[in-house]
Order: sequence, then C-alpha cells, then structure tokens
Amino acid sequence: MATQNGHLRIASVNVNGIRAAYKRGMAEWLAARDVDILCLQEVRAPDAIVHEFLGDEWHILHAEAEAKGRAGVAIATRKDRLEPTATRVGIGEDYFATSGRWVEADYAVKNGDGEAKVLTVVSAYVHSGEVDTPKQVDKYRFLDTMITRLPAMAAASDYALVVGDLNVGHTTLDIKNWKGNVKRAGFLPEERAYFDRFFGDEVGYKDVARQLAGEVEGPYTWWSWRGQAFDNNTGWRIDYHMANPALADAAVTAVVDRAETWDTRFSDHAPLVVDYQLSPAK
Repeated sequence: MATQNGHLRIASVNVNGIRAAYKRGMAEWLAARDVDILCLQEVRAPDAIVHEFLGDEWHILHAEAEAKGRAGVAIATRKDRLEPTATRVGIGEDYFATSGRWVEADYAVKNGDGEAKVLTVVSAYVHSGEVDTPKQVDKYRFLDTMITRLPAMAAASDYALVVGDLNVGHTTLDIKNWKGNVKRAGFLPEERAYFDRFFGDEVGYKDVARQLAGEVEGPYTWWSWRGQAFDNNTGWRIDYHMANPALADAAVTAVVDRAETWDTRFSDHAPLVVDYQLSPAK
C-alpha cells in the first residue's frame, strides 16, 4: 500500500546514460531525495548494470533498447515501501517492442477514504525526432500510439501517471527561445498539437507541473551541455508528469531539482519530483 500515510514521492529523470550519471553524482542526489518511485529514461546500459547501481533495496523494471547504448527506460520502487502488483514492457505497438521507450507498473494504494485503488505508473522516453527524416516519422507514430494508450490506462486504473522525457515543449512558456525553434523537432506545431489532445478533453490528462507552477516560464528541465545555456537558464521544459484528473488533484508539490552549478549536474536533464497525497496525513 502507499507509504507514509498515503504520501508518494515520484521522481522522473532522463539520466543521459546511467553510468555517466553515477560518475557525476547521481547516487548522492538519490540518497538525499527519499523517493518512493524512481522513473528513469535514456538509461543506455544493460540490465545488470542498472541493478548494480541502484542496489538490492529497489524493485527494478527495466526495458533495455535493442540498439545498444540507446534509449532504455526503468521504474524503480523501494521494496520496503511499495511493490508492483503487475508490470508491462512496451506501449502495445509491436513496432516499438524493442525500442526501450515505455514500461508500466501497477501498484495497490489507498485513497483518502481508505479505499483500495490501483495506481499505474509509466516511464516513457519519446523520440527526439528530426524534421523530414524517418526519426520524425517514428516520433509521430509513437505519439499516435500514446493517443490510444493513455485513455485505455485511465479506464483500467483509478490513478494513471505517465512520466518521462516526452521531447516536446507544449507551449511558448516551455522553451526559453521558442521563436527560434518553431521549425525544429521538439517545438513543431504538429508535435504540440498532440499535447493539446493529451491535456484536452479528448484524452483528459493533466500537466501536473504546469498545474502547480501556473502560467510562468518553465520551470525548465533540460539545458544543452554546450555554451552558456545552463548558466543563462536557456532551457526547455520537456520532462513531464501527466496524470489523470484524480491523481492530478492529489499532487501537492512539483520541484525541478536543478543543480546549483553547471559542473555539478549529473545529466543534461534535471529530475522532476512530484509529491502526491493520496490520503490525509495523520
């Protein structure tokens, strides 16, 4: 059942290679953050390596990409707090079966009235894409599959949550220099239209971080390693918690764990950490 009187802390981060992230200090961040469910993207390592870094205290669901050194997603849950009741690898489209871009886990939790509920969590890594290339075709195909999968998840679970690097900035608030990126993958009108559908009446999910932050710039979650992007906060908000309304209403805080300085980052993405209160604290 949910830990600490219904409080759940769920973190998502594109680690840009788990080996590199741990070399740069990811372990110290994780040890201090008291996360219940950790979702990773761009793991880019074999299963044995993931287990070696995270350790035995975590239940680990990991989908390694067939292409070595690419993609890879994982959901890690602290064994002493929460255990998945079911797990699934893949988004349900055979074309993406070995792409290492989608994993799902179900959990038994309780709502505010103490009733047993099902929470489904997804760690997702959407293609970065590239205009007028097969990479962009694959990105649209994946987003099309999400349009189908998201409502099905919400219909099957009481609480549904998709987190991860979705590689699209939804609005002009999500990219610092948006005017210069309207023709680039990640901010194309055609891509953003999918997110209108995700967060609109058709699919019905909520953008948790935006809901809590309000209509402000960012908070950004990705900055290029190059130049002064990080120091100048010239970023993109492309990492999300997308929740069905029942779970979105339980979100209390959303924090981007932005490193203090460029050289203390363990990835070009910062973790997005959200606290959910599924039942009243005692």
